[in-house]
Order: sequence, then C-alpha cells, then structure tokens
Amino acid sequence: MNQVFLKFLDENARTLPVGDFMTLGKDTQCQVILTGDNVSDRHARIEKKDSGYLIRDLRSQTGTFVNDARVIEAYLQEGDYIRIGNLEILFTSQAKTAQAFPLTSRNEVWNEELQNLGNVAKSEFPVLILGPSGTGKDVIAQALHECSHRSSGIFVSVNCSALSETLIESELFGHIKGSFTGAISDRKGAFESARGGTLFLDEIGDLSYGLQAKLLRALENNEIRPVGADRNIKTDVRIIAATHQNLAQKIREGAFRADLYFRLNVVSITPPALTLRMEDFDGLLYGFAKKLRVRFSFSAIQQLKKHPWPGNIRELKNLVSRAAALYPQQSIEESHIEKLLDRTLLENSADLPTNDIPVIKEIERQMIIKRLSANHGNQRRTAQDLGMPKSTLHDRLKYYSIDVANFKV
Repeated sequence: MNQVFLKFLDENARTLPVGDFMTLGKDTQCQVILTGDNVSDRHARIEKKDSGYLIRDLRSQTGTFVNDARVIEAYLQEGDYIRIGNLEILFTSQAKTAQAFPLTSRNEVWNEELQNLGNVAKSEFPVLILGPSGTGKDVIAQALHECSHRSSGIFVSVNCSALSETLIESELFGHIKGSFTGAISDRKGAFESARGGTLFLDEIGDLSYGLQAKLLRALENNEIRPVGADRNIKTDVRIIAATHQNLAQKIREGAFRADLYFRLNVVSITPPALTLRMEDFDGLLYGFAKKLRVRFSFSAIQQLKKHPWPGNIRELKNLVSRAAALYPQQSIEESHIEKLLDRTLLENSADLPTNDIPVIKEIERQMIIKRLSANHGNQRRTAQDLGMPKSTLHDRLKYYSIDVANFKV
C-alpha cells in the first residue's frame, strides 16, 4: 500500500500520515496524542508489516474498534473506520476526503456535467476543455486542480499563444545556461515548476506543429529535455489543456497532430456560451458587481439580458469593471447600458473566425435534445429548463430539424 493517512472525523478534521510505527493515546509520549473522552494513556498502536498495517489494542479500558467490531489486533484495509473512545478515524490512502465539485450552475444540463467533474478531478487522466472564448475554461481548470489529489501541489498555467516558438519551448521544458542568446542561467520550465501538481496548457490549439511533437513525447514518456541539455528529466504532472479552436478542423488542415489530440482528449469538457446558460446570468452579474461595488437597476439588468454576449462571461466581467470605472458609487441605469456595452465584435462579426460557431451550435443542439428527452417531448417544460421562450425553442427545433415526436412516450 502507498502512503496512508488517519483522518479524524471531528470538527478539527485533521489528517495525519501513518508512519512505520505509531502509538495513539492521551500520553504526551505518544506519536499521536488523543484528547477525546474514554481514551487511555496508551490506547492503541499501528505498525507497518509486510502484509500491511496492523492495529493493536494496548489493553485500553474502553477498547479499540474497527468498523464497529472490537479488536485485539487486526490488519487495516482502505476505508476502515477506527473508533477510539469517542473519536472516529478513517484509515485511507486519500489525502483529502471526497468533496463536491465547487462550480455549479442553475442550468440543469450544465450543472449535471459540472458535478460529474468531481470524479474526473480525482483521476490522473488528461482533460481537454473546449469551447468559445470567455466561457471560464481557466476557472474550470483551477477547480479541477483544487479537487484533485494534487491540490497540495502547485497549479501552473501557460498560455501557448502568448509566446514565440523559441520562448514557449523554454517555458515548457526549461533551458540550461548558454543554450541560446539570453540564457544567462539555468531555468526550470513549467513541467518542472508544476512537479507534483497540475500543468494547465491554455490555447493548446495555437502551439506550433514542431512543438506538438515534443509535447507528445513528454506526455507519452513522462519525461522532458530542457533546451540545450543532453539528458532527459522525469516528470510528475497532471495535464489540463484548453482551446477555443476547432481542433478537428485543424487536424484536417494538417495544423494539429491527431495523435496529440487523442493523447489529450481522454476526458473532454465543453462549457456552454453564456447565452445558453442564461439561468446563471443574474448570479454571475451580482457576483462581479459585489466584488467591484457596483449596483445595477432592474431595468438595466433586463437590458443587459438582450445582449448576445459574444465574449461570454469574460465580456460580462469586463462590462462590470467598466461600470465601476465610469460610474463609481452610482446606480447603473438603463440609460448607461449603451455606453457600457462593447459592440466591437458585433460590428465586425464578418471578420470573426468561424471556428466557434459549429461548437456553439452543437452544444445548443445537444442541450435541447437532452431536455426534450428528459421531458418526454414537452416543449413548455423544455423551454423553461433551457431558460428561453417557447417561441425561441420552436425556432431552434426547426433550425436543427429536431422532431419532437421522437421524444414522446
């Protein structure tokens, strides 16, 4: 068995690593000092044996219990509950107790996907986060790290689109002194900096084709070679990658390696555009407004909800920041909204890349299908679940050629 822990299931909720030999009791000479009721001075002992960890009662007055059975001695198994006096202790290899995923949504479909991420976080598998810009991919990556077994390690984020090819290789793998002009000392890369933690590769779709091959080798072999080095270094990181690009299209164009895509895409997540989760609009707006001390009137909020939000949650956050800067200590009214909205993307929509469009449409189509199936074809309840008028749902059904009759029982 790997490293194991004792987790005290009380208000202190302390977690202690189990060594080769440890005595538990009230006596200050014990390795684990217990202060609960009905605990003897030297109550029990845990020893590491060839066959596992053995707990032995040390002739305590009230006994030692494993899974509610009083024992003289017993080998402990993963998930066993130890009771000493009024203390209950979990014996486990998990450093943290299971917890719900911290992100939630009022949109039923998206919330269901978010809560499934609690299990994903506990795994070591790579995660690929897809979808439009501004939908909170970095927030999801951070939450996955915080819920993982690597949460005590560092979370390192690298924006693959922000650096040149030369710099990104050094940023990822590090370099040694003198390996190129300006390399005046050895430098750890992101893989080494994130050792024992999580490495978030944002905008992975912008990584050059040549570096994709090096990244693939690093992921497959769990080792990297710093720029200018003559030996490899073993790695220990969990990879989360994200992109707003349509990777399937980039693969067809020969701009993204299919083998790297499949290596990264063990688990994929596609957060929906803000307009597809409008049930969360008020909560997101109030959260940003509270932090920046901005107040919006009811009519102003209703006006904001009519905006198509091409920049998604990031655009909403920027609008609140703009309101705080332009109208400090004022209530934001409907008359202020036109000046606060950023219409650049709308006015130049013909110049926008089209990669996001099929992604958004497919997300919307799948959400409609899921809710129709759950509601057995009832359009009124489906429209309510999706936060859209029934007339809008009717238009979407025609647009996506969805036959409601297929969902009726």
